[in-house]
Amino acid sequence: MSVQVENLEKNMAKLTIEVSADELEKALQSAYLKQKNNISIPGFRKGKVPRVIVEKIYGTDILYEDAANELIPKAYFDAVFESKLDVVSQPKVNVVQIEQGKLFVFTAEVAVKPEVTLGVYKALEVQKADLTVSDEEIEAELKKEQEKNSRRIDIENRPTQIGDIVTIDFEGSVNGETFAGGVAKGYSLTLGSNTFIPGFEEQLMGVKLKEEVDVNVIFPKDYNAEELKGKTGIFKCIIQKIETKELPELDDDFAKDVSEFNTLDEYKADVKKSLKKKKEAEAKHAKEDTAVEKAVANAFMEIPEAMMQSQMVQMMDNFVKTLRAQGMSMEQYMQYSGKTLEQVQGQMRTQVIKQIRTRLVLEKVAEVEQIEANEEKIDGEIRKMARMYKMEVNKLKELLGDFDKEKIKKNLAVQEAVAFLAEHAVEVDTSDKS
Repeated sequence: MSVQVENLEKNMAKLTIEVSADELEKALQSAYLKQKNNISIPGFRKGKVPRVIVEKIYGTDILYEDAANELIPKAYFDAVFESKLDVVSQPKVNVVQIEQGKLFVFTAEVAVKPEVTLGVYKALEVQKADLTVSDEEIEAELKKEQEKNSRRIDIENRPTQIGDIVTIDFEGSVNGETFAGGVAKGYSLTLGSNTFIPGFEEQLMGVKLKEEVDVNVIFPKDYNAEELKGKTGIFKCIIQKIETKELPELDDDFAKDVSEFNTLDEYKADVKKSLKKKKEAEAKHAKEDTAVEKAVANAFMEIPEAMMQSQMVQMMDNFVKTLRAQGMSMEQYMQYSGKTLEQVQGQMRTQVIKQIRTRLVLEKVAEVEQIEANEEKIDGEIRKMARMYKMEVNKLKELLGDFDKEKIKKNLAVQEAVAFLAEHAVEVDTSDKS
């Protein structure tokens, strides 16, 4: 096999790959052996027709497609390896010559990894995070814990009020006709939660148990059901149950029930510590994200269209698989979201461009700063993978090829490049102190 590389515009390359006539002959014979059982010719038993007879009757090109399909994958990957190209798209293959006794020649057009010109990526300004934990934040956490440990009490002797949990039956209609999803029994709703159509919950305030009420609404213009957007509807409702939450007292007994501490003060101190730790983690991620975003914005690169298309296909495939796992088709998703296929693809294109630019810049930073993952970190990553897949570490190492190990090494270097950018960023306090 031999390969010639022609560099094209916009980070594209054309590989012209030649495979020997001997290899082509082996592939043709292999194609014949696969097909012979499906060929029937009078005078010969099925599967016993000599190749020369098959080619004489049907022509030699009857075997060409199968032979090409057998030869191209290996020859292509060998050519990429030999040419040392960093290919970032699926190849566009074209057969130039396929004929018995001659070289098998085909071309493969591919996108290659674009060169990145870094702009400023050190001393980038990032917002200094406020790690102060306020009394209000502590109280809010305590309130959440109270809510989790609350109990429900049935209400029978008063009308509904904000904060009540009502169980309702309802039947919705527009112009006298019910609509999909407009009928329910035993629906639980917290009044004041603003989880239903605007104006719905307010009209259930002050209603007594078992009382029927007509709730009039106007569906929002951005409502998820196209046929209901902006329409006036009416829901005939009946209150089947009214409940209220009783919160436990915030005292030492509460602290003992929900934590390992004996006093409320000790529990509050631990809540404050946890909130501080959470803020520190969020600040770290925010610093990294900002530093990376600014480094990417300052860099220049020309991303080949084929590279974007290749990643968009992969992203769409993953998206469709996720929808199927949730029991939804792409058509149902578009109907539910109100988006067209072009809009979905447009959003994906924006995401893909961002992902590609970010990855390329981080790889370039790792290259320029000579950031490499050492063997200890690579081994640590493999151990994590082994735990994830519930495999023995040594067994996983045996299964991982050179390509897989190189990918792990690159991914770790990219992670370290993120840390490098954050470490070399400058924190500035832009908050208004006046």
